[in-house]
Amino acid sequence: MKRFFTYLKTELKLSIRDMNMVIFAVIMPLVIFIILGIIYGAKPAYDGADYTFLEQSFGAVSAVAVCASGLMGLPLAVSGLREMKILKRLRVTPVSPVFVLGVELSMYVIYCAVSLLTLSAAALLWGVRLHGSLPAFLGSWVLTMLSTLSVGMLAGGVAKDTKQAGVIASILYFPMLVFSGTTLPIEVMPNVMQKIVGFFPLTQGLTMMKNTFLGINTGSVLLPICVMLGVTALCTVLSVRFFRWE
Repeated sequence: MKRFFTYLKTELKLSIRDMNMVIFAVIMPLVIFIILGIIYGAKPAYDGADYTFLEQSFGAVSAVAVCASGLMGLPLAVSGLREMKILKRLRVTPVSPVFVLGVELSMYVIYCAVSLLTLSAAALLWGVRLHGSLPAFLGSWVLTMLSTLSVGMLAGGVAKDTKQAGVIASILYFPMLVFSGTTLPIEVMPNVMQKIVGFFPLTQGLTMMKNTFLGINTGSVLLPICVMLGVTALCTVLSVRFFRWE
């Protein structure tokens, strides 16, 4: 365990010095939320709504950090270690793919958690209030984060180099960022598109986060939970099974 935390500390220091994920996973969601706060303030989401636009958007903005960490940061980080021959050197040590991927996964969980905390602090400035259940919201956030990070972990585990990982990450990142509800509301999409994007784990997670934050009861949540758990389990197994050291 000491070896794990030592490696995690080293990777986190290098990542922070690079600043990419600090900007995209922590600063960018915060800036988006602050801009929305300046524009909308405490205005209701629509006429007669019991919640504000910011309260309706909190889950989506929180998912920006999850999306950036899981679909951009994690694949590029793992493939970068491979391209720099660091994984080739680690291969002759007693570490396993589970160890390497576990450290990288933990690092991006930290980024997501820091982002959520900073957004929560900023939300106090505009009186954003949790209408639903805190445990339910945090549970949906954790499921959304883990399922998204697992997809990125698989991409990073099999990509040959950062160039290939960048292509895979872009193919995953931009469609999910635009069509999962993070930027473009799902409600305004055509019915056919809504059904298609419903298969995205991020879409399922965002819907749960929004509903649990606003206290909206939409019936059974078994399907989205199963989808996210299934994606997490499948991608984790595949990322370990097909992990490339070099």
